[in-house]
Amino acid sequence: MQLITLKIEKPDATNFILGQTHFIKSVEDIHEALVNTVPGIQFGVAFCEASGQCLVRWSGTDSSMIELAQKNAKAIAAGHSFIIFLGDGFYPLNVLNTIKMVPEVCRIFCATANPTEVILAETQQGRAILGVVDGFCANDIEGDEDILWRKNLLRQIGYKQ
Repeated sequence: MQLITLKIEKPDATNFILGQTHFIKSVEDIHEALVNTVPGIQFGVAFCEASGQCLVRWSGTDSSMIELAQKNAKAIAAGHSFIIFLGDGFYPLNVLNTIKMVPEVCRIFCATANPTEVILAETQQGRAILGVVDGFCANDIEGDEDILWRKNLLRQIGYKQ
């Protein structure tokens, strides 16, 4: 077995969701879940098929997000994994529970805009996602000013009142 780290290639502020599913139907069901949850959502989704032709299956509503999803899914190449890239102004927070409820979805590895590395194991049979490195190491414990900044930010961007 060989361990591989693979950097997700994307623009800095672009959010994505990386997960595992179990059936070719996932691409269509994830697409439907996204457009039914957030009207007008811009996204691209790609799924690594683990049997048959072993293709990267894809769908979406935004060509640049579709291209990112295809490129990263092909690089990951781990069976039955999927990756969703969200267009500007769309966040995992708004769709994550919906994605988790898609019957084929087994797990979510991450939902982030942070720089991310995927930890892969490769055997003679194929690849598996072992986990992810999402962002950077914590430096310290937040203080009173940090708490105030966090609370103000959440209210400023409309997630708290």
